[in-house]
Amino acid sequence: MPRRTAVASPRGPAVNQSQSPEAPQASGDFACAPVVAGAGFPRAARVRAKAEFDQVFKQGRRTAEPLLALHVLADATAARLGLAVSRKVDPRAVVRNRIKRQLRDAFRHLRAQLAPGAYVVVVRPGAARATSTELRAAFERALQRAGALPRPDATGTMRASQPPAAPPPPRAG
Repeated sequence: MPRRTAVASPRGPAVNQSQSPEAPQASGDFACAPVVAGAGFPRAARVRAKAEFDQVFKQGRRTAEPLLALHVLADATAARLGLAVSRKVDPRAVVRNRIKRQLRDAFRHLRAQLAPGAYVVVVRPGAARATSTELRAAFERALQRAGALPRPDATGTMRASQPPAAPPPPRAG
């Protein structure tokens, strides 16, 4: 049996916490990814100041998707992400935080491929009902449309166009 200790919380009375490495996993329809050291989201990768947001909105290019709008301002600093998720998207903070978490994760995985600059995502109300896959796909499409990410190679089932083959020789006969 894991040993339990009481931990004082700044918001109220002591809370019991388990010291067992086999703590129960959160249940739900999402997969819990392991935390990797160094895979965080440093302050240098964020758009944080109001003046910076205003500059991106005023001088940047806007690309829109049904779930979000992306504002991009190219500059000399490494790729940075700013998120705007209002209560119009969903009144529940837990839903807004889930959206922000998913977009930060997608940005973290794509950051090395992105051109330097500030990227501000304004989330639209439809995103509250979108799955993480749909949200990530919308974000990637917006980045591609803005020219920040290369478009994927066209891999289809049709062969590349070739000149028509020479007609068969006439039959003798």
